[in-house]
Formats: sequence, structure tokens, C-alpha cells
Amino acid sequence: MTVVPQIRYLNTDLDLVAPISLAALVLHLQSGRVRPLLPTLGDDGNWYVTFETDDTFDDPDPNIAAMLSAIESATGDARTCWDACTTREFNVGYDCGDEPWAFTQGLSNETLRRMAECGATFRITLYPFREDSAERKA
Repeated sequence: MTVVPQIRYLNTDLDLVAPISLAALVLHLQSGRVRPLLPTLGDDGNWYVTFETDDTFDDPDPNIAAMLSAIESATGDARTCWDACTTREFNVGYDCGDEPWAFTQGLSNETLRRMAECGATFRITLYPFREDSAERKA
């Protein structure tokens, strides 16, 4: 069976870097269904953590909106952690392929406004097509 490489949205990660422990923020975001993927203390003394939502989305806008809701509700130590972050980046990942001929997704004005208000940036990551990734998704 020949697999036709498809362009598709994979997920959105929230990548954070801070010079302080992000433990309070991790706990807060987990309560909002946003889970950490291996918080790490780097050799440079900074804390690194990537988050994903517990829910699955077909589009980055509702995924980012779900994370923003958890972030916007942060208070106390969790807010202090967020404010201390030197990197606050939403990274949207896509599998690349040959089809469909055109593929579009976007972010609403509301989501863009909320991202800007919380000081977050936006990045897109394109992953090359691989047979094994197509088989995993099928």
C-alpha cells in the first residue's frame, strides 16, 4: 500500500524557560488540563519545560486558547513563575506532505490578542514526511 504524504496539524506545545523553578506554574497549569512534558534544569541554571493540553484539537486556535485560559487564571506563585519566564512560546507543529494541494489554518484576532497580552510568541515547526509517522497516525 502506497502512503500519500498528508499535510496535517499535529499539536501545539507551550515552551517556557525561566531562571527560577516553575513548579508552582506546573501545578497550576496541570489543574487546567495543561500537562508538562519533562521539566528540566539546564546546565545554564535555567528551568525548561514544555506543555501540551490533555485534550486533542484539530486546529491550533482552540488548543492555544485552552492553554491561555489556564495561564490567564494564574495567581500568586504561579503568576510569579509566568512573569519570570524569559521564553513563552507557542510552537505549532505540522507533518509535511504532498496533499492536499492547499492547507490553511489560522488564529483568531482574540487568540492573537490574548497571546500578546500574556507576552507569548508564536512559532511554526514543519516536520518532514516519514513512512513511520504516517503509519502511526493511520
